[in-house]
Amino acid sequence: MADHKFRPEIEVLSAADAPRRRHWSDGDKIAIVKESFLGHRQVTATARRHGVSRSLLTIWRRQYRAGELGAETPPSFIPLAVSPPMAPPTVPATAREAPRTTPDVQLEIVLRNGRRLLVPSSVEPEVLARLLPALESR
Repeated sequence: MADHKFRPEIEVLSAADAPRRRHWSDGDKIAIVKESFLGHRQVTATARRHGVSRSLLTIWRRQYRAGELGAETPPSFIPLAVSPPMAPPTVPATAREAPRTTPDVQLEIVLRNGRRLLVPSSVEPEVLARLLPALESR
């Protein structure tokens, strides 16, 4: 006679059978996030290309914008005081009489430490020469 009792098969799952989570370095995360900012609707395509879920990439992008990702620090303000020059520069008479033909534009100066400085083109070179070392030292 046959045994008619129901005996289900039991499968034991262990953590060793499952693939481990990947740990991304901050440099890898930043590279992937920067790639996702390159074009329109690149989040999903970039996530798929690197084997990352779209939601995880969205979290990394939020962390990157907040300055929480990697060693990059968010922009911040530093106290700075610029004193007036000791002696005003002398301007030749021909320069005073000539009308200004070029418009005043903004110059963007990228410092060695990664900071960017926007100044008008009419800024005095002496003031700029005193300002740049103070911004590069911090």
